[in-house]
Amino acid sequence: AGMFPLIHMGRIWDGFFIMPYPNTRGPIWDNFNSPLFWDVVAISTYLTASFLFWYVGMVPDFASIRERTTSKIKKRIYGILSFGWLGSARGWLRFETAALLMGGLTAPLVVSVHSIVAMDFSAGIVPGWHSTIFPPFFVVGAIFSGFAMVLTLMIIVRKVYKYEEYVTRRHLDAIARVLTFVSLIMAVAYVSEIFIAWYSNSPYEMYVFFKNRAVGDYAFEFWAMITCNAIIPQLFWFKKIRKNITMVFIISIFINIGMWFERFVIVVTSLSKTWLPSTWHSYTPTPTEIAIFVGTLGFFIMGILMFLRFLPMMAVSELKGVLKETSTVTENIENTENHE
Repeated sequence: AGMFPLIHMGRIWDGFFIMPYPNTRGPIWDNFNSPLFWDVVAISTYLTASFLFWYVGMVPDFASIRERTTSKIKKRIYGILSFGWLGSARGWLRFETAALLMGGLTAPLVVSVHSIVAMDFSAGIVPGWHSTIFPPFFVVGAIFSGFAMVLTLMIIVRKVYKYEEYVTRRHLDAIARVLTFVSLIMAVAYVSEIFIAWYSNSPYEMYVFFKNRAVGDYAFEFWAMITCNAIIPQLFWFKKIRKNITMVFIISIFINIGMWFERFVIVVTSLSKTWLPSTWHSYTPTPTEIAIFVGTLGFFIMGILMFLRFLPMMAVSELKGVLKETSTVTENIENTENHE
């Protein structure tokens, strides 16, 4: 996500033009009213906060790797990454305070960032984009797609690395319940969009929703979006479906596909037929666009595999705390039974 403001420009070597800085060619500054500038600020802030939130949680694990490795080079690298973590009581207190603070800052940042990105669209006058529902719609969509992707990766890692004792069916069931609830919100958002287009009585808005999307060139993408995001996740209402890991995995894949179709429908359908009828056309991706899409998938998969290779897949420090609490509860139960 942090790279895409540059990729969207088409000329990556001119990316510094979107940053507000004085230069030798006169007082040429960015237009702070431009949605492109909002996008850059929002995504860069989101990237920084997400990295800090992840890194703070990894400090104790870096220290654990430092203590276990036999390589002097790795010991030095992980020692630097762990900031000399010793595991003292004061260190744990500060760690928990920092983690709580970063979590508290990141949560509202998620809402603000996706709202700002949504306003990139809603601030324009393009039919299909000019809607006040976009900010909350994008926030809910981010939560929906994020949970679905986490569920997909969680099931794969659970199966490949034999993590059934750590990632239990109870965790998968909880995520499935969240997806069911968020899917209902997505369905309400889709219905609201269609209703607003009809109620506005704007011929341009009605054309986008009722002709170009519902029955036009992009009908397949539109109804695939509705089916994958609003209909298929309702299968999670059935307990047998939620307890079947294969079905949970398949439904999570459908949600990921549906969210991709949602982005496609939002961007392509509104731009393929704009105010000038002579420019109307049916969109067909070019080889360059296909290469960028495949490249981003490859980059994401490579990042996940590198993370699994060099870093702990689960927070070791949190697992130790959970195991300690579990053992304490078990010991108390056994003592109670023996006493009785």
